[in-house]
Amino acid sequence: MSKQFDSFVTMLRDNLPKHDNIEQAAQAVRTHMMNFIGPFSAELEQDFAAALASLKASFQNVEILRRNSLVNPRRVWYRGPGPKDRHWPALSSYLTEVKGWKDSMESLDDSSSEVVSLLANPTDDTFRCRGLVVGYVQSGKTANMTAVIAKAVDAGYNLIILLGGVTNKLRAQTQRRIEYDVVNRHRHLWHTYTDDSDDGDFVKPKNGQFTMPLEGGAQLAVIKKESRRLDRLLTTAKATTRQTLHRLKVLIIDDECDQASVNSAADEDEMTKINEAIRRIIHAFPSVSYVGYTATPFANVFINPFPVRKEELDDLYPEDFITALPRPEGYFGTREVFGPSDISADDEKDGDYGKSMLRPIPSKEVAKLTPGGKNQYKTFVPAMTEQLERALVWYLITCAIRRSRLQLSHMTMLIHTSSYVAQHDNMAALVAGWLTRNSADIRHLGGRMGALFEDVFASETRRVPLEHPLPTGDLRSDLSSYLGEVLDALEVAVENGYSDERLDFTKDVKTYIVIGGSVLARGLTLEGLCVSFFLRTSRQYDTLLQMGRWFGFRHGYEDLPRLWTTSDLISNFRSLAQVEEEIRKEISVYKTAEVRPTDFAVKVREIPGLAITSAAKMRHAYRTSISFDGRHLQTIRFDHKKETNWAVTETFVNALIEELGNGSHQSVFFGVPAGMVRRFLVGYSICDKHLDLNKSMLLGYLDENLNKLPAWNVAVMSSSSRDAKNATLGQFGRISLFTRSRLDEPTDYADIKALMSKGDILVDVPKDDRGLVGSWEELKAQRSEVPLLLIYPIDKDSAPNPKATNRASLDAKGNLIGLGWVFPGAKDRAGSYYSVELNVPTPEQLDEGDEMIAEMVNEA
Repeated sequence: MSKQFDSFVTMLRDNLPKHDNIEQAAQAVRTHMMNFIGPFSAELEQDFAAALASLKASFQNVEILRRNSLVNPRRVWYRGPGPKDRHWPALSSYLTEVKGWKDSMESLDDSSSEVVSLLANPTDDTFRCRGLVVGYVQSGKTANMTAVIAKAVDAGYNLIILLGGVTNKLRAQTQRRIEYDVVNRHRHLWHTYTDDSDDGDFVKPKNGQFTMPLEGGAQLAVIKKESRRLDRLLTTAKATTRQTLHRLKVLIIDDECDQASVNSAADEDEMTKINEAIRRIIHAFPSVSYVGYTATPFANVFINPFPVRKEELDDLYPEDFITALPRPEGYFGTREVFGPSDISADDEKDGDYGKSMLRPIPSKEVAKLTPGGKNQYKTFVPAMTEQLERALVWYLITCAIRRSRLQLSHMTMLIHTSSYVAQHDNMAALVAGWLTRNSADIRHLGGRMGALFEDVFASETRRVPLEHPLPTGDLRSDLSSYLGEVLDALEVAVENGYSDERLDFTKDVKTYIVIGGSVLARGLTLEGLCVSFFLRTSRQYDTLLQMGRWFGFRHGYEDLPRLWTTSDLISNFRSLAQVEEEIRKEISVYKTAEVRPTDFAVKVREIPGLAITSAAKMRHAYRTSISFDGRHLQTIRFDHKKETNWAVTETFVNALIEELGNGSHQSVFFGVPAGMVRRFLVGYSICDKHLDLNKSMLLGYLDENLNKLPAWNVAVMSSSSRDAKNATLGQFGRISLFTRSRLDEPTDYADIKALMSKGDILVDVPKDDRGLVGSWEELKAQRSEVPLLLIYPIDKDSAPNPKATNRASLDAKGNLIGLGWVFPGAKDRAGSYYSVELNVPTPEQLDEGDEMIAEMVNEA
């Protein structure tokens, strides 16, 4: 379409709220235009007619599919924006024309309409609705919230209460965003009880109560989750006249709703102050919808749906709906950093499965960067280390590269080594001193700095080639002129509750190195974040995942982000990436069964050594066995320096040949008794770093399903590569070994990421019965009801594919045996209610989340 078409659409939308219908708005636009340019040409008439038709089509009643939601069924009341709406059209135009979001507006429109359709109908006399929206870390949840607010106000909600985090900075940031995006579009229709200053939180209004809402307008309060502020809001609600209360249609949005909002009191009869305050606020209004937003819903899905004294005070369990926001286009998240969870060996053949952006920090360096105990936090002085220096150098290079690409936007590096405020200042002094001492050499790429910059540039661009190559490919020729600009613009900022200056991304373009603590670990957005140096660890899923400030949108510089962190954090994040995907699949899969949140509880897998959330928030979760029905599993992590499993596999294969009498060199053994398979698995050593391969759970499942799975097929796999090495596997004889290199990470185990190829799961199916290779699920549909065990002999040396820049040789003590399982049946058909499988860590680990909240509140 032409630019004139787009202009006509914008003008028509802007005029709609001023007229009774689309036709009147169209006539007003036509008259206005003709006063300036005279009669329309044939081309303008065509564009105007097309714009008018497009606008009418956008307001037709549509079915909101709710692809991503678990819903308590009720009457459909919202079918999308209407021609008389004011706030959403204004927001849409602002995001499209000012912020340049044209490509993502359709997704935002659809997902926000889905959320609004799940709220209670504001035209009802009274209502109470509770729901949960699951997003991605740093994925634009706030954009969805602003769209939901705009559409909800257009639909009839007139009091918006937004619970904006547990610190003043987070609350002010949220207030600022809502005002810029929504309120300022129609300022005369809004009454705000709070502002965007750090001390602009809710205070009791002068008249002591909420006011009668304006027709078509709304009131806004963005409040920190702090009991005294919430009590003031509750007092104001109680003082409001009954007539006004019944006119108020309240939407409460709880941002980061898993933090502070969930009841963590030790006794079910008691409540924490914040949780109680929120519940009483909900109870105080006759008509209220409560919606929690989070990327880490682990605590929320464990809230008791049937609390003590529910008839008096409901808890916050999302009994009406749970919805997962779609993955945004261009989002840079766990999949990009750690690779997809459903990868196969086929995906590995052409090189990397993801970007090689992880850089491990050796433990000997960690000791130089962070105090060893609480008693040292004031006196410890960090020292510059090799990896911190390389991280700083790469950040300066990325700023130069982005300037060469004409990306004149915010550029940020995060350094998070300690939660102690004193250490933030010490680290800032270390970094500032390094910059001062080396500034001259950096500007001219001379001396040691010149050699170091050359080395880092060559190393990093070899591991992750630049998507937009430099003119000559030479650091000095292409980038040296930009490094001076970077140093001139660079600011070293400390961001914590005690810092005098706060980060400000709202005005000038900033180039920051940001050093901070817990306030940076949740909610606060670092614009243009490209390099992270991260040592702060956690033993809880929710706390750990929220620390991932490096997730988000990296348009135009997807090849530049890097994360320096410890090998333990890399391992835990890789496991969490799979847990996160599983939760979203849980919600979407059970949507097809049309179950309600009160009929279905999201199950969350355990990771050895990690707690899911704090102990108090887990008290309504119970241990449940995991069904393996319809699943395929594979060993991808190996104790490669300790155990090969070769001998136990030789014994098993010899027994197969002797007892079944099939002779040697037969690749598939049919009808193997389940007892033989079980004995083999008892002797087989499974690395305890696996996420979904707990040996006791697997054996327990086999024992429980002995009658259902009395016989197995067992396949001894052999590599088809012409370059494959050979080895002898007992009476089976010579066999070709598979090459499976490991991820290049300094761990005491080997992670090969993928063992099986998709076609392998049909090895026991006659060739004439095999269909085309498709997804895992499509292939499993071609199988019989007989479980399959696959045995993979792996070359101990296993050199990486030259294209794989994040791989290393396996370097095992001997040739390894990997296993794959394919179970018949439908996924999770064993039952309709699922809870959490929990290995309880130490009390210190379990209480960590609540300590972090206290730490953030103290900083604030």
